[in-house]
Amino acid sequence: MTRALLGIAGLRVRYGMIEAVADVSFDVPQGAIVSLIGSNGAGKTSTLKAVAGLIPAAAGTVTLRGQDLGTRPAHARVALGLSLVPEGRRVFARLTVEENLLLGAYLRPGDPEVAADMAEIIGLLPVLGERRRQLAGTLSGGEQQMLAIGRAMMSRPQMLLMDEPTMGLSPRMVEAVLEKIAEINRRGTTILLVEQNAIDAIALSSMVHVLRRGRIVHSGPGSELGADRLRELYLGTDGTTMETS
Repeated sequence: MTRALLGIAGLRVRYGMIEAVADVSFDVPQGAIVSLIGSNGAGKTSTLKAVAGLIPAAAGTVTLRGQDLGTRPAHARVALGLSLVPEGRRVFARLTVEENLLLGAYLRPGDPEVAADMAEIIGLLPVLGERRRQLAGTLSGGEQQMLAIGRAMMSRPQMLLMDEPTMGLSPRMVEAVLEKIAEINRRGTTILLVEQNAIDAIALSSMVHVLRRGRIVHSGPGSELGADRLRELYLGTDGTTMETS
């Protein structure tokens, strides 16, 4: 059996009195793409932020290679091999593409392999090489998404968290981004993907978890999820309990 690289057990996230994530548990096997899907407000981004250390978990554990991450801050999790491509890309608009990429390696000061890693990432994402001296804020949405992915890869992650990487992109750029995600995975990076485009996420993934109102209501291979079944899970017409937060 493939061992879990990332383990999430009993995870709960609260914003005041509102419980956004309620007792979520699943593993991400080494080398896999696992997707977390669900409607707006289901708790997908809150789950990723808690895993990345950007918000505190109210309860539960997150482990990486069996090591409990506890209350480690986000930068410490990056150092251990966990990196996030955030929703909305969050590039540094007034810095160049190259400067944005170098910021992804901020925990590697003096590392002589940073330049080689940048060259490899530019080989994977050629548009970044073409725009290397250009300010990130002048890039198209799709180009900024490629930059956000490249920046995250500069930390040499073993586990890559991706939050809505195709949001707001044209159909052509959606296809291009999804192809790059698949290629990054083929090169050995494990991926936990949050994606509103459920059909594309399912096609990429070996395992899919469906969230509704902060709870996992389905886990299984994507082949089990046809359009009708997805609709039932998203809308709560499948007989599972609809609990209020």
